[in-house]
Amino acid sequence: MNDDTMKAGPTATGGPKITRRGLLKAGAATAGAAAMAGTASIATAPVARSAYAAGSDAPIRVGFQVHRTGIGATYGRWYERTANAAAAYMNENGGIAGRPVELVPEDDGTDPKRGAEVVEKFANQHQVDFVYGPLFSHVVIGSAPRAGELKIPYFVVSEGYHVASGTLNRYVFQPGITDVRAQVQAMAPWVTDNLGKRVTMIFPDYAFGYDHRDYFSAAVEARGGSVAAKIAIPPTESSFTRYFPQIPADTEVLYHVMVGPGVLTFVKEMGEHFGSKRPRIFGFIDSLEGVDIASPGLSFLEGTYLWEAMPRYAGGLDTAANRLYREKVGINADGASVDDPKDVSTNSHMFGCWETLYAIKQGVEQSGYRSRTPGDVAALIEAMEGFRGFNEGIGHPQGYKEFNGALHQCYGRQFISEVRGGGLEVVHTTSIEDGRYEPEADYTQQSL
Repeated sequence: MNDDTMKAGPTATGGPKITRRGLLKAGAATAGAAAMAGTASIATAPVARSAYAAGSDAPIRVGFQVHRTGIGATYGRWYERTANAAAAYMNENGGIAGRPVELVPEDDGTDPKRGAEVVEKFANQHQVDFVYGPLFSHVVIGSAPRAGELKIPYFVVSEGYHVASGTLNRYVFQPGITDVRAQVQAMAPWVTDNLGKRVTMIFPDYAFGYDHRDYFSAAVEARGGSVAAKIAIPPTESSFTRYFPQIPADTEVLYHVMVGPGVLTFVKEMGEHFGSKRPRIFGFIDSLEGVDIASPGLSFLEGTYLWEAMPRYAGGLDTAANRLYREKVGINADGASVDDPKDVSTNSHMFGCWETLYAIKQGVEQSGYRSRTPGDVAALIEAMEGFRGFNEGIGHPQGYKEFNGALHQCYGRQFISEVRGGGLEVVHTTSIEDGRYEPEADYTQQSL
């Protein structure tokens, strides 16, 4: 990886851009800093604990709120695999502030009520420093208030607009994955310019789906298009044939985003409904996360398009940092497990676990955090609110992230891929500017 890659954006503190040369001159020859900035050499150059003033034998304990069961189980399994890989690699290279990282997992059942109980268990029973990891937006919305009441930093790897909207509280951050509003705003111009302007939307009937409904509709209309129908489907649904007749005949583009255990059935039944006569199709990879694009019954997807936050296939983002990330997590060139090619990853989401843990690392090391005392927690939160971005590199293999401290939300590029030959090929990459929107909140005005 060359210096230009490492100069992808400003440092979290808004200072000079990180370069390889600058890192090599930094104290401790330092693999910890290099891990954030992206030099491949850190795999064989652990950082001595003495490089950090806060170094000790006591671990940084991170409560890992994971969807091991429920409708998010497929994501949860890969989230856990990615989080464990990130923690292991981090520990091989100095940990966080010279301290080992210890993940403490608890299953939330992809359930909002249980999620809040898990947060309380982390804070009061496990005595963790932070809570990290949930994806499904209804679980995040159900859990975040308890994190705020307990005054424990809560780092989510979700996508809903709930963080950036100001709906939650000052203890909640989403620094490693973009939100739906930014995603759809970045991609809508490509969809309307290349596929059509008369759109029908199919989305899950809960908060995440409503973000798609609201913000993609607005983005399409801003481009002179219109939404013919908005079809909400329960995420626990197992059969979808009764929904497809609701698609208006004048639909030019079918926009789909589904989640849960029935996604393979959804795409198969969509193909059976349309046959060879179909509108142009643009979907979110959520409808196919954990699913082999070459599965029987999915040939109708050939020539359709999908949003990806992180390309499933290695050729979609061939960088040194991404190659290392994929190696450590254990996914092959097609985005499946190296141990079982039939076990397809949720790579478009799970990378956020890797990046979020590195954002936590940076927050701890820049704030001087030592323990979950009010002063240290406040220093951590204020330090993170001062971040302006995260450089592309080993800590952030998906790409440079802009960070808005007032919103507690990051912004990154998006990828549009076409289904070709039973695989995915990136055909368009958006810029951060494409997804930027006017802020509607400012968490820094809330008390700690």
